[in-house]
Amino acid sequence: MSTDALLKRLLAGVERELPHAVELRHRLHSRPELAHAEHETAKLIEGELPVACSAVAGTGRLALVGERGAAPVAVRAELDGLPISEQTGAPFAATGEAMHACGHDVHMAALVALARAAHGLGDSLPIPLLAVFQPSEEAYPSGAELLAQAELSDPAPRAILAAHIHPELDWGTVALDEGAVNASCDEFEIVLDGVPSHGAYPHLGRDPILALADAVTAINARAARVIDPTQASSLSVGVLQGGSAANVIPGRALARGAIRAHRDEDRQTLRALVEEVVAGVAAAHGCQGTVRITAGEPPLVNDPRIVAAARERLEAADLRLAPPWRSCGSDDFAFFAARAPIAMAFVGLRGAEGFLSRPLHHPELLAPDEAVGQVARTLAVLFCAACGV
Repeated sequence: MSTDALLKRLLAGVERELPHAVELRHRLHSRPELAHAEHETAKLIEGELPVACSAVAGTGRLALVGERGAAPVAVRAELDGLPISEQTGAPFAATGEAMHACGHDVHMAALVALARAAHGLGDSLPIPLLAVFQPSEEAYPSGAELLAQAELSDPAPRAILAAHIHPELDWGTVALDEGAVNASCDEFEIVLDGVPSHGAYPHLGRDPILALADAVTAINARAARVIDPTQASSLSVGVLQGGSAANVIPGRALARGAIRAHRDEDRQTLRALVEEVVAGVAAAHGCQGTVRITAGEPPLVNDPRIVAAARERLEAADLRLAPPWRSCGSDDFAFFAARAPIAMAFVGLRGAEGFLSRPLHHPELLAPDEAVGQVARTLAVLFCAACGV
């Protein structure tokens, strides 16, 4: 069967599965679970798949559709929600302190629809499909990193694919670009130890608050001068802590932030920069400075062959190619590149009927039910593209 014929049959199967997939999306959305605790979510998914599942990385699930023995094409969806109280007002909204505010409910339902459609092809499915339901995309330890260290299949997957909704892209479009499309993300913690004193006698102490303020300003200023401005990178500080009274110079101050970059060399440069600047600023203030960097996900780099083949087939799935699009967002899907070529597409929501424009991770973000079909069709396109390269 040709790749185009396979896509046509898969898309027809997906259309038949969509009513059930939308109902599944409602059930998933109403009962989100946090990272590494997705027990009921995994059971629900397992009961909806047409083949037996195996457990992996705790709550993760793998389901192989098709004949064993051939290298499959893996397609991933995420199981976990976020620690956010939902404010969408949807009839199927979650009522607790967790929420699917990043579209994972849509991704899971779409992958179930694709797996069921692929199973419906029987012996006509030329390449097995490995449905990967990954725990903990939103927290560490990363579920993708754990899965990338495991044996997903034997033989190993020939490619690993994913799609993600995005409210900044137009409805009906899919962003699908080769190379780095998401950034790496490393977290850092800066601790400055000084000498405490009364605020009336600052000369008797060593002020870690002032030193920290200088360090935060300096690392941002320095980052703007060491990274090529045509290359995507970001350095941000999101936490400042220090002191307990207005008239006391404390002994310690702390900051936490994140480093993001599309290139590994820039990632390493920014890591070293934080350490060097903090050491210098601390010394200038008579303080002691320490930096702890927690390595996160690498840049997400799409395989050019899969991207090229998928872009040619978007129209067949009634989808349009979005303008070139990359971001400094990050996704632990990037860890799978250590096991096989990867590709992630971004599925637009902006302008969909009834969609209230909100960013990812917002308590009012609610993708329309039609997004399940958009993501499922995108995954079908990616799967067929990977089968043919």
